[in-house]
Amino acid sequence: MLTILIRYQGKGGGARRFVNEMISGGVVSKIRQEEGNLRYEYFFPIDNEESVLLVDSWKNQEALDEHHKLPLMDDIKRLREKYDLHMEVEKYEPIVDDKDERFIRR
Repeated sequence: MLTILIRYQGKGGGARRFVNEMISGGVVSKIRQEEGNLRYEYFFPIDNEESVLLVDSWKNQEALDEHHKLPLMDDIKRLREKYDLHMEVEKYEPIVDDKDERFIRR
């Protein structure tokens, strides 16, 4: 599994309008139905109304690569430009070993 964290930053409420249009336009539901998508969720920081965090998880790099090839990516790019959003991106592959496991409540 790999997880991508994308922080979108905008102005004038653009980040929230972007998310609303992603949801109302059906883009989010299409992504969640893609083969290999494990999680696609937006979170809004309490102290920054001009920002949104996307947590996007995939089965593997191949599934993410296939996602990036879809025409749907053009819709996402268009919306990012429409709302003049800028991005910070981080990519993680979770590693939990025995030392970490004792701190995790399941």
